[in-house]
Amino acid sequence: MRYLPLSNQDRADMLTRIGVGSIDDLFADIPEKARLNGLMDLPRRASEMQVERQLSAMASKNVSASSVPFFVGAGAYKHHVPSTVDHLIQRSEFLTSYTPYQPEITQGTLQYLFEFQTQVARLTAMDVANASMYDGSTGTAEAVLMAHRVTKKKKAVLSGGLHPQYREVVEGLSELSSHDVVSMPADPMGTEDILAQIDDETSCVVVQSPSFYGQLIDLKPIAEKAHAHKALLIAVFTEVVSLGLMEPAGTQGADIVVGEGQSIGNGLNFGGPYVGLFATRQKYVRQMPGRLCGETTDADGKRGFVLTLSTREQHIRRDKATSNICTNSGLCSLAFTIHLSLLGSKGLKQMATICHANAVSLKKGLSSVDGVEVLNNAYFNEFTIKLPKSADAVVEALAAKGILGGVPVSRLIPGQADLENLLVVASTEVNTQEDRDAFVAALKEVLA
Repeated sequence: MRYLPLSNQDRADMLTRIGVGSIDDLFADIPEKARLNGLMDLPRRASEMQVERQLSAMASKNVSASSVPFFVGAGAYKHHVPSTVDHLIQRSEFLTSYTPYQPEITQGTLQYLFEFQTQVARLTAMDVANASMYDGSTGTAEAVLMAHRVTKKKKAVLSGGLHPQYREVVEGLSELSSHDVVSMPADPMGTEDILAQIDDETSCVVVQSPSFYGQLIDLKPIAEKAHAHKALLIAVFTEVVSLGLMEPAGTQGADIVVGEGQSIGNGLNFGGPYVGLFATRQKYVRQMPGRLCGETTDADGKRGFVLTLSTREQHIRRDKATSNICTNSGLCSLAFTIHLSLLGSKGLKQMATICHANAVSLKKGLSSVDGVEVLNNAYFNEFTIKLPKSADAVVEALAAKGILGGVPVSRLIPGQADLENLLVVASTEVNTQEDRDAFVAALKEVLA
């Protein structure tokens, strides 16, 4: 079928209908400094071989996460993914399947999404989970919108330990939807008084544990204060493996639990695609975004699966949809489900135990370096160190020595002098003692 572009009159009619004067007006919410003026600085034309050669040369400058000791975390973690996972998700019936618009026909898709939901609900100790969200950051923003619908209030309080990128997504969405956000200052030590920010106008309190800085947060008093003011507690995590050891947020009083599932079944993948995990209480299920798959029996009494809820705009809800999220991250959620099924509860706990033990070993090594201060007393597999010089410069020097040594806080929260020397480091089951020793030795040289 030929592609038939719109005529000038077609475009004019569409712009008139939605009430804007030009196509540029559609981008009014994008800051001027973020827009391009003219074409990008790229060759106007090149052969396929030329492009391939140039991009390969550029890619060769990257240091692969698998080729050197790797201690980067801050929301994306390097874990071992069994080859079984990739083998199974690349089967054609999984790899080519798409959103079930005629759901009951696609029983296989519904079943693995149902199993995924079950796993997430058990991990978080919540009543019900959806299938699923784009990633942890957009899932957090969706949780805030859901809390506003439930409470009929519009002020969200964000902890200073919330991942900076998660905070930015919430703030950006809240600005466009005319909701209020109170963002607490950065909290590397985990000592903020977030209880003082909760009042009768508060819709929800968003707290991450382990925090962006690796601090473990007791959610119980926060939940108690939030509930006293008829607000909801949204508990966030970026490292799902932590749930193998930590008390789940559901038993600590959280009303919505949301986070990133990348660590299980999904590689770093250059930053995505990832899979957002989202769970809540049964009484809030109709305000939950995304899809909910259910189990039933057919007319012959055989087990079957149905799309129980799908409250998005492409289906029957239209303008009353709880969300316009347009995916279930199906392949990523399947990878999550396969990997977690291989691990089982015992394997997940063992994996989490190894991660924590490796982090304890790393902390001991880094603490021995002159000028290095570890800010965490309690942590899972990630913690923050304070260096005697700019963390950004130290990370670059470490990279030159073949060590990917963490994420400088200043790269995600620029312009704050008190954060310039802070470095967030993570250690998972893939790190060896040799890796940790190399990190410590390289850091001593860089700081000498």
